[in-house]
Amino acid sequence: MNYIIRKINDTEYKFLDDFLFEAIYIPKGAQQPPKTIINNPELQVYVSDFGKKKDDICFVAEIEDIVVGAVWVRVMNDYGHIADGVPSLAISLYKQYRGYGIGSELMKRMIVELKKLGYEKTSLAVQKANYAVKMYKSVGFEIVDENEEEYIMVCQLK
Repeated sequence: MNYIIRKINDTEYKFLDDFLFEAIYIPKGAQQPPKTIINNPELQVYVSDFGKKKDDICFVAEIEDIVVGAVWVRVMNDYGHIADGVPSLAISLYKQYRGYGIGSELMKRMIVELKKLGYEKTSLAVQKANYAVKMYKSVGFEIVDENEEEYIMVCQLK
């Protein structure tokens, strides 16, 4: 599958709502929530006014002029928050583009960018049952904490 990874442009920030919704892990047999769930404050922290804060960074994957995935970071108090000044990471691909290595390449591109900008680490939260845990480990994330449902994972950048 031919794709390119590039920085998001200003007209594409609107896609982050879709990717935020796609990032919600739905266990097998569970009902998908309505898209309006992304309006909840604990989810809006990931996308509200994205691009206006200095720590907002986003890359997209594009296939034939269609944005099919995104990885973005922001310093925020979210599910994966571990410390002030540490960007939290979110990633998502449309379902039909998963399993081709695009997510791993998006992650690697973001890690390179964060290192270049001098960040020491980045973090994320992921449902324990989510198949993406394996991908996160493969690009350098380690489990540093957990609760009943989620792992908190960190990637050391220095």
